[in-house]
Amino acid sequence: MLLEIQSLTKRYPGSDGARPVLRDVSLSLDAGETLALTGESGSGKSTLLHLIGALDDFDAGEIRLAGQALSGLGESARAALRRDVVALVFQQFNLVPSLTVAQNLAFHARLAGRLDAAWVRELTGRLGLDGLETRWPEQLSGGQQQRVAIGRALAMRPRLLLADEPTGNLDEATSDMVLSLMLDLVEQSGAALFLVTHSERIAGRVRRRAHLSNGTIA
Repeated sequence: MLLEIQSLTKRYPGSDGARPVLRDVSLSLDAGETLALTGESGSGKSTLLHLIGALDDFDAGEIRLAGQALSGLGESARAALRRDVVALVFQQFNLVPSLTVAQNLAFHARLAGRLDAAWVRELTGRLGLDGLETRWPEQLSGGQQQRVAIGRALAMRPRLLLADEPTGNLDEATSDMVLSLMLDLVEQSGAALFLVTHSERIAGRVRRRAHLSNGTIA
């Protein structure tokens, strides 16, 4: 079991007291498995993804990632998980503006000490980025930037790829193309995929689905 979530609860403070965003959520994901989590805006999808990525703390329950419990981990241990086990792709791309395409692609793999030049070259070609290696992020289209973000995440060969509305800023045709590339490359790399989306069309492309409603798995 690569990811195991047990009775997870997360609350945010509000004017009328702590408000539960996630309530008793349990979910699991095997190595190499792909899962799409759907739900309305505000249902807690992104919150759950951030908790899995050790970007925030939860109030009750447990998350185990690659056999390691996340509760009580210090920031250095959380950073190590994000460096070595988990990679994230967000809707906003989050490329480093002062780095070229080639440098962005290699960035996380270099931090993890797992830079494989041949794999980066293959990703560059598969993602249609040949000839763009020396460009800056601001010189790319939205679709090109998202392809760089996906390549950067997969270059380190993560065990789990977390993707939060990764095609939300793209038109439908570009979205379909980028999603197809991501699914092919995830399968090729052997990573598991946890994809958050509000789109039933996109979720239908992923092998397994779960739905989050009012903070619980429906």
